[in-house]
Amino acid sequence: MIELGTGRATSTAEPQAYFERWVDHDSWPAWSPDTEWVRVEGPVRTGATGRLKPKGGPRVRFTISACEPGREYTDTTRLPGATLVFQHTAEATASGTELGVRVTLDGPLRHVWALVMRSGFEKSAQDDLDRLIRLVEER
Repeated sequence: MIELGTGRATSTAEPQAYFERWVDHDSWPAWSPDTEWVRVEGPVRTGATGRLKPKGGPRVRFTISACEPGREYTDTTRLPGATLVFQHTAEATASGTELGVRVTLDGPLRHVWALVMRSGFEKSAQDDLDRLIRLVEER
């Protein structure tokens, strides 16, 4: 497995506030500007599928691989020869919420895909998390 990008931060907002943003797919472009749009087929839950359109890239299908209210939202995209995973976590602490994002790539062609994708995720993982925190804490 290759880690393409990570982000960590703390927030005074409750974990559920972040989970609500993760499952509100229409709001993703507000905190992830590299995302043009996201659509999910049916109820948002583990196993649901959808499509995502990155700016400047092709539409891709994904599966929600973890959906735990107030704790985690993870989606998985199958690429030819690799699997791309975006994990978003929120953990309640005494002072608020500890947030994390981790983007990983696995599979026999992971090294090839990493050459194409790594530079974009190294910075955007933390930047997107920081934007999400600003949006949630401003409400």
